[in-house]
Amino acid sequence: MPMTTQPTIGWIGPGIMGRPMCKHLLSAGFPLIVYARRRESAQELLDMGAAFAPTPAALAAQVDIVISMVSDTPDVEAVLLGDNSVIEGGKTGLLVVDMSTISPVTTRKIAEKLAEKGIRMLDAPVSGGDVGAIAGTLTIMVGGKAEDLDTVLPALAVMGKTITHIGDHGAGQLAKACNQLIAAQTVIAVTEAFELAKAAGVDPAKVRAALLGGFAYSKVLELHGQRILTENFQPGFKAHLHNKDMHIVTDTLTAFGLNLPGTQRAADYMQALVDAGNGELDSSALATIVQHNAKVTG
Repeated sequence: MPMTTQPTIGWIGPGIMGRPMCKHLLSAGFPLIVYARRRESAQELLDMGAAFAPTPAALAAQVDIVISMVSDTPDVEAVLLGDNSVIEGGKTGLLVVDMSTISPVTTRKIAEKLAEKGIRMLDAPVSGGDVGAIAGTLTIMVGGKAEDLDTVLPALAVMGKTITHIGDHGAGQLAKACNQLIAAQTVIAVTEAFELAKAAGVDPAKVRAALLGGFAYSKVLELHGQRILTENFQPGFKAHLHNKDMHIVTDTLTAFGLNLPGTQRAADYMQALVDAGNGELDSSALATIVQHNAKVTG
């Protein structure tokens, strides 16, 4: 790798989201070391100049910042705290930035365990999907110490457009949970509006066009509203991933003793969508469950 003053970054999880994010880092001149369970999934990045580490521990021993982007809470626990993990290889002062979407409660526990070894942590989940990852326009929600965010901000800035420090450890994940529950409930609201329009003999496409110019405007109405009208549920953000996120949301509600019926209904509908074998569709296919339940019989 060429000589640079940029910190060396270790990346865990170069998948659909992680790979384009890594490309932005390489293009910006950050030295990059990558760990993946299958080396071939990192090959494109290796061809661009990244190095490969055989384990998260080996990766952590060589870098200034570790960024993880993996599927679920247990996966983050495994790569950060498990056998051959970051906590085993990381030196005092290492900064870990978890950009996965996981439990806010577990995030706080992970941060505490890393801190016992002198390793700092930020949670920095993202919104914007693979399109935002490719374009470098992700929204990044950050929990942890502000000074640690300052350290990694130049790297985050090449991957995201909106970077917000939400609060202490877990706050970024909490913000992401809020994002996911709003998105799911808004799909339900949009679909119910369309069902009402159809039942009254009114064109839902024209209703949508009117609402896009009014107070009911939202990205969900704009983008998913069109998907619902045309029944185009090609992903996008797959339903089984949104379902995973809604489980995180409901588990967090339980942890804080909250009863939020709208959120619970959205979670139940998302689970029903996946149970029906539609987990690979875009999560906006949640509309099909709403449409089915809208039918009044008897």
